[in-house]
Amino acid sequence: MQIKKLSIIMPAYNEERTIHLILDRVKNVDLLDGIEKELIIVNDHSSDDTEGAVKRYQEANPELNIQYHSHEVNKGKGAALHTGISKATGEFLIIQDADLEYDPQEYNDLLAPV
Repeated sequence: MQIKKLSIIMPAYNEERTIHLILDRVKNVDLLDGIEKELIIVNDHSSDDTEGAVKRYQEANPELNIQYHSHEVNKGKGAALHTGISKATGEFLIIQDADLEYDPQEYNDLLAPV
């Protein structure tokens, strides 16, 4: 099976100050065999300006395929994941927390066996 698109689901809650850092890391990863990245950010009703930070990033990086969705009330990480997964169009998906816990440079390690 040829993978054409990887959906990257990113739940976000109060990540205004740091979300641009993880978005840069995702942007800078070149996936194996030219696989396209689809980044789906789900803001779980942050009380800071996470939405503004994402919108500014989208405007500054129009070449990056970013979908932005937000919850009108806080529903929790699981609900944010469900929202993101329901919007995904890639053959495979990865969960990428908006904090800096997971390294996007490891995406290719996960894709290689497939």
